[in-house]
Amino acid sequence: MRVTVLGCSGSMCAPDEPASGYLVDAPGGSFVMDLGPGALGELQRRGDPSTVDLLLSHLHADHCMDIPGLMVWRRYHPTAPARRRNLLYGPADTALRVGHAVAEAGAEVDDLGDSFELRHTPVREPFTVAGVRVTAYPMTHPIETHGFRVDDGRRVLAYTGDTAYAPEVVELAEGADVLLCEATWGDGSAAVAEAMHMSGAEAGRVAREAGVAHLVLTHIPPYGDRAGALAAARAEFAGEISLARRGMVIDLG
Repeated sequence: MRVTVLGCSGSMCAPDEPASGYLVDAPGGSFVMDLGPGALGELQRRGDPSTVDLLLSHLHADHCMDIPGLMVWRRYHPTAPARRRNLLYGPADTALRVGHAVAEAGAEVDDLGDSFELRHTPVREPFTVAGVRVTAYPMTHPIETHGFRVDDGRRVLAYTGDTAYAPEVVELAEGADVLLCEATWGDGSAAVAEAMHMSGAEAGRVAREAGVAHLVLTHIPPYGDRAGALAAARAEFAGEISLARRGMVIDLG
C-alpha cells in the first residue's frame, strides 16, 4: 500500500500546494481520499482520474470542489473517459450537494450515477475499496465528517479528515503505521473556541496515545505555522514525524 499526497493545504489551496487530496494505491486498485481545489491536477500526474474510487471525509469545499472537473474528465475525455462506474463514499447529502456543484444551472442537480455508485459512508462498519478494508469513524467537525482507517492486512493507514481532538480520533489511529493528521492550528496560538480543528500538539498527543509509528501533519493553511505545528507535535510525540507536502510518497510496504 502506497500513499501519495496530491495536496495538503488546509481550508483552501496555497500558491504551490493544492488543498486536501490523497491517492492510495492498494492491492486491488486505487482510490482517493478527498479531492480539494488543485488536487485533480496532481491526480493527473500520479494516476488515472477515470479509474479511481473516491472517499470524501466531508463536504467542505477544500475537500471536494475538484469533483466538477473530475466529472468532466470522466465523461468527456476524448480517449480515456471512465469505462465503468467507480465507488463514491461520502456523507448523507453528497448526491445533493455535489450534484448542485456539478450541474450546469443553479436550480439543477446533476445525477452522478452514470459515473459513480454513490454510497453513504457507514460508521464503524468496515467496507472494501480497492481490495483493502476501510473503517470510518465519526470526527468532531461542524458537519458530518469521517476519518478513515485503511487496513490492507499488513499495514494500517489512518486519515483524520478535519476534526477537533476527541477520543474517536485516538480510536481511529490506534496502532496505525501512518497517521495523516490535521494540525490546522499550528502551535495552538491561533486556535478558536469552536471544536473543529486540532493543533500540532494535539496531533502529537493523538499519535502518542494511539501508539502510531509515523505521524504526518497535514491541513495547515497557507497562512498557518508549519514549523510551529511540527515543534508542538515533537513536544508530545517521540516517534517519526513529517510535514505533508505535495508529491510526498509514503510507502507502507
